[in-house]
Amino acid sequence: MSVSLIELELELKLVLRPEQFKDYCPNGLQVEGRGKISKLVTGVTACQGLIDAANDAGADALLVHHGYFWRGEDQSITGIKKSRIEALLKHDLSLLAYHLPLDVHREYGNNVQLAKVLGIKIDGELGKQNNHPIGLTGTIDQDTNFESLKTLIAGKLDRQPLAIEGKSKTIKSIAWCTGAAQNYIELAVAAGVDAYITGEVSEPTVHIARESGIHFFAAGHHATERYGVQAIGNYLASKFGLDHQFIDIDNPV
Repeated sequence: MSVSLIELELELKLVLRPEQFKDYCPNGLQVEGRGKISKLVTGVTACQGLIDAANDAGADALLVHHGYFWRGEDQSITGIKKSRIEALLKHDLSLLAYHLPLDVHREYGNNVQLAKVLGIKIDGELGKQNNHPIGLTGTIDQDTNFESLKTLIAGKLDRQPLAIEGKSKTIKSIAWCTGAAQNYIELAVAAGVDAYITGEVSEPTVHIARESGIHFFAAGHHATERYGVQAIGNYLASKFGLDHQFIDIDNPV
């Protein structure tokens, strides 16, 4: 089966509500390709490797979390950007990208999906933008301590996290926000949780973790954000009868 590009983008607008966010990049259709979509490929970042892999897989459209035209970047279509956009246009391959709307969606978002992967029960919110929770809080039912949570993250995400041990002997309450949300650690400390999980780490983050006593885990920007785009891709495939394939271009960051 197939769906028109217009209808596909309209459905994404209805579900993800990008107009409700003040984001760092445009959300929605970034490069227009063919008008009919039968095969949808999803991935984290619209790098050259993913574009080439999507084309090899016979995709009509590529849906990603990290697209192009970020705030503050050079607007010239040169170098790497030229090569990527040239490949999309050559193969008539549409590029759709959703950043914050895909992070925080209450069903398909990266934060909700990461909780499912790690077995965390959601019970609250951590920070908001236009009434959307940027991060989440929750509990983990199994007996968990610093080492066992580190092992769980490594096993579920196939990525050894950078981990800073806190003070609590057991970990019950957790806050998390996928991607580059290390600065939210202070919100997690204020929330009184035992541990905070995100994707990246900065130099000051380690000192905050040590001095506050919170357990901290940087599990990888890419590794924590593989799941939202898969979830929304599966939703679109089910609704429109599309062939959907997630392609993971590994990234250690």
